[in-house]
Amino acid sequence: MGSFGDYLEKKLLDHLFGKAAYTAPTIYLALSTADPGDDGATIAEPVANGYARKVTAASDWNAATLGAGATDNAADISFGESSGAWGTITHFALFDNLTVGNFLGGGTLTTPRAVTAAGVILKFAAGDLDATLG
Repeated sequence: MGSFGDYLEKKLLDHLFGKAAYTAPTIYLALSTADPGDDGATIAEPVANGYARKVTAASDWNAATLGAGATDNAADISFGESSGAWGTITHFALFDNLTVGNFLGGGTLTTPRAVTAAGVILKFAAGDLDATLG
């Protein structure tokens, strides 16, 4: 299960208490072979072989569940086909930019996914990616 990163927590608190406006960004889904931590500093994204962050739209995510403080992906999200190894993907991360950007949050995959060769299409079925508050 995923949670929000330090950057997003600060932005939401400042917005909630009238200290700063906040506009929801475009969210890019990233993959990692290591835990990105609370600030995204230790993310280990694949760097070649056809890997790129996946842009998502608001319609790709469900509305949060009242009382649970949780949301998940409403639709399948697929990455492009690998042209070589990406490693064993153990975590996902959310950013506000296709490259670099601010770390919004992330989580650990229940089942790591090995991308060891060309021809692999990594897909997250609807409901597979969870984000929670608290």
